[in-house]
Amino acid sequence: MLARILPRLDPGDSALLGAGDDAAVVAAPDGRYVVTTDLMVHGPDFRLAWSRPHDLGWKAAATNLTDVAAMGARPTALVVSIAAPPTTRVDLLEGIADGLRDALVALAPGAGVVGGDLSASSVLMIAVTAFGDLEGRAPVLRSGARPGDVLAHAGARGDAARGLALLFAQARDGSGEPDAALADDVRARHPHLVGAQLAPEPPVAAGVLAATAGATAMLDVSDGLARDARRLAEASGVGLAFRRDALGDDPMTALAGAEDHGLLAAFPPGTVPPRPFEVIGVVDGHAGRLTLDGEPVDTSGWDPYTGWDGGAG
Repeated sequence: MLARILPRLDPGDSALLGAGDDAAVVAAPDGRYVVTTDLMVHGPDFRLAWSRPHDLGWKAAATNLTDVAAMGARPTALVVSIAAPPTTRVDLLEGIADGLRDALVALAPGAGVVGGDLSASSVLMIAVTAFGDLEGRAPVLRSGARPGDVLAHAGARGDAARGLALLFAQARDGSGEPDAALADDVRARHPHLVGAQLAPEPPVAAGVLAATAGATAMLDVSDGLARDARRLAEASGVGLAFRRDALGDDPMTALAGAEDHGLLAAFPPGTVPPRPFEVIGVVDGHAGRLTLDGEPVDTSGWDPYTGWDGGAG
């Protein structure tokens, strides 16, 4: 399987030694590196009947790349481990590899896969560890927002949740199980929304843009804008005041919907955030409080322990 998979992957520009030995060697010119990891498990995180193999590889890369971007770093390398049932077809794993490769080319040019592991399991699992280069900058933390800062967001808001709702409503058979043919039909009719759920395209490059523009705080929005915004507010000891008119036609889905993998950032007062960031509110002094046009905001969102039916994504 490795002989089939590894030629499909590029180690990237930072690899001094890629896959094939006991470990890889990756350059860290800054003297530091950012590292993060994420796990995708069949059942709570994806359904094979709905996701194509390419989708799985793409999403596994995208979710980790955004975490690196949220620190203000440039992604440099991924290590990928896959555990799969022994009956898994090799072409499914090849499709995952192709998705990883294509996501890196599109979202983080120059980054690559430098190694990983394969094992057997009763369910398919994909674990990715991602590395990033701060390029001499200080990391952008969740804890730096201050009252008066501009609150801005880059990326989709609620599209992945809308896509998931379509799949649940229209891509299950009579017994309630996910159906691949129905999913393809839903995707053909709603490519943007279903694609946002199955193969998100987060604004990875915006992380470095935010850092160089002086962002005071930033985080990846994966569990819902309101839920993750609460984390930033609590870490910084501030409140966040959202503007309804900045959140589109359906502000509640924009706040609650998960898995868009956008970036939420705070910038010093008077800053015009770089595109693709859009101003959606302001930081205030009411510690831990989130409001929408002055009204309290529900900060529930995606929780992996509630399962698919209980969560937003």
